[in-house]
Amino acid sequence: MNRVTADMPPKPLSVIHQGLAERLLSIHGDIKDDDGLAALSRVAIALYDERTDILKTFIHSSEGISPLDHSSATLANLPTLKHLAETGERRVINDLEAVAATGQEHAARLVSFGYRASFTLPIRSKDWFFGFLFLNSMEKDFFTPQVVHRLRPYAELIAQVVMRELDLVRMMQSAVRIIRQVSTVRDEETGAHLARMARYARLIAIKLADRHQLSDEFIEYLFQFTPLHDVGKISVPDNILFKPGKLDPHEYEIMKGHVGRGLEIIDLMADDFGMQSMAYFSVLRNVIAYHHEALDGSGYPHGLRGREIPLEARIAAVADVFDALTSDRPYKKAWSNQAAIDLLVDQSGTKFDPDCVAALIQCEAEIAEIQSRFEETVFD
Repeated sequence: MNRVTADMPPKPLSVIHQGLAERLLSIHGDIKDDDGLAALSRVAIALYDERTDILKTFIHSSEGISPLDHSSATLANLPTLKHLAETGERRVINDLEAVAATGQEHAARLVSFGYRASFTLPIRSKDWFFGFLFLNSMEKDFFTPQVVHRLRPYAELIAQVVMRELDLVRMMQSAVRIIRQVSTVRDEETGAHLARMARYARLIAIKLADRHQLSDEFIEYLFQFTPLHDVGKISVPDNILFKPGKLDPHEYEIMKGHVGRGLEIIDLMADDFGMQSMAYFSVLRNVIAYHHEALDGSGYPHGLRGREIPLEARIAAVADVFDALTSDRPYKKAWSNQAAIDLLVDQSGTKFDPDCVAALIQCEAEIAEIQSRFEETVFD
C-alpha cells in the first residue's frame, strides 16, 4: 500500500484545492451542453449546520465572479428556505428583480451580478437535511416547467454526489466518537471543546480566505476535520493525560507519540471507508500531523518552521490553544478570553501564526456566541 507517512512533507494548498467543486464544474458543463439548458449560469450548494441553525456557502460553479462566497445566515431568519427544508418542496423564482425590490438581501446580490431567475431544491436523505441546491440563470423566466423537468436528473446527481462525500466525513467522525467512548483511556477533550474549536477554526479561515484564496469547500472540510485533531490521545495513559503538573521528559515523549498514533488510526479508518482518494483527506492528515508544530521550530513531532507548517495546521493550533486556555481542565481553571488572547499575541510570530492570531482577535462577538451556545455540560 502506498500510504503517506507522518515523515513526508505536507502538501501545499495548490495541490489539495480539489474536490466536489471540480465535480460540480464538470456536471455544470454537461448541463450547459444539453440543448435548451445553456442559459443555466450558476449551480451552487449551501450546507446546513443543525447545531447552530446556520446555512453556509459551500461549493459553486458560476459564470464569472461568485456573488455569495463566504456567506452564512441563520435558517430561522430565512422563512421561505426554512419551509422548503421542512417540507422538501422546491421553489422557482423567474423574476429575481421583483423579489430584490422587496428588500430580500440575497436576491438583490444575485441581481447585482446579473442573475434574473432561480430554482431552489432542498437536499435531503431520509430524515437528514444537508442543505440546498441553487440553480440560477441570467435569463428571466428561464425555469419553465419543461426546463425544471429536464434539470431533475442533473439535480439528483449533484445531490447524490454531495451526500455521498459528506456521509464519508460523518462516518469517520462517528467512528472517532465511538473509539473515544469505548476506549478504556478517557479523553480530556470534551464534545463542547471540539465543537467550539471547529467553529473558531472556521472563523479564522473565513478571515484569511481572501488573502490565502481559501475556497468555501476548503473551509468546510477544515471545519469538519479539526475536531479529529487529537484522536491519538486515546493512546496516552490517564496518569499522563490528566497529570496536574508539568510532564517529565519521559512522559512528554509518550505524550508526543499521540500525533503518530492519531495518523495511524485515521489511515486505518480511511482504508476501511475508502477515503484515501478524497481530495481533502490531506487536510485532515495535516491537521493531525502538524498542529503541534511552532513557527520557531520548537514544536513537535518534526520541528517544522514558518510556512513549512500547512496553513490548516496553523489555524487549528490557534483555535485549539485558545479553547484549551479558556476551558476548565482537570489540571487547571479556565482563563479569561482576554488572558488567552494576550498569550497568543505574546507568542505570535514565535509559536503561532500572526495572521491566524489577528484573525481570531477580530471575532470577539462570534467567540462569545460560540462559548454561550457550546457550554460544558455533565454530558460532555
